[in-house]
Amino acid sequence: MGQLIDLTLPTRKHWRWFARTMLKDDLADGDPFRHTYMTINMHGFTHADGPNHFLADGMDIASVPLERYYGDAVVVDLSHLGPNGAITAEELERHAADIGEGDIVLLRTDWPQKCDWESMRFWAEAPYTDATACRWLIERGVKLVGYDYPPDYVLRYQVTDPERYALCTQEEFTTHAHFFPEGIAVIEYLTNLHSLTSKRVKFFALPIPFEGADGSPVRAVALQEHD
Repeated sequence: MGQLIDLTLPTRKHWRWFARTMLKDDLADGDPFRHTYMTINMHGFTHADGPNHFLADGMDIASVPLERYYGDAVVVDLSHLGPNGAITAEELERHAADIGEGDIVLLRTDWPQKCDWESMRFWAEAPYTDATACRWLIERGVKLVGYDYPPDYVLRYQVTDPERYALCTQEEFTTHAHFFPEGIAVIEYLTNLHSLTSKRVKFFALPIPFEGADGSPVRAVALQEHD
């Protein structure tokens, strides 16, 4: 049936993303079950953004149709881009000309392989998506875009220059400003895209239906057919 490739970052304590566990019951203490509570940032690690994360009248994550989060995906190899490399319409025209309407697009920079995702540098020097690339994808009618890097240039300021980050306008959050009004779903912080040797795969990243929530952790996987 092919090979399943896990594209999900591990969820553990992280300096930027909130993730905490509390052990309520334990077999070692004579309890009948081990029982753990977890508190997590809905926008940390590998996750889906709900439309209401960016749009005041947007749907919550529980209301987004599941069909948006699985289907045929094109893996766009942009691993030649280095630190601060811009993903532009020109780059997509060169490397992703076969993208069609209804496709899922996985933008592969291999940034998690080039730079430790738990380091400050991962945020400060990451590749980013510019507005021309967003418009190019919208024109082709894609339904979901996934990234293995922080997608908007200004996200680095949250780490490197918080005062500047506080002054950013919504329009400066480029992918959010372009994709959400068009109904395009997003999956942020994928990893292991370098493990996909096929240009096209089946992709699944299903959010948990937290009612009212503006995002959700996902287990992102690709089904890659054997050559």
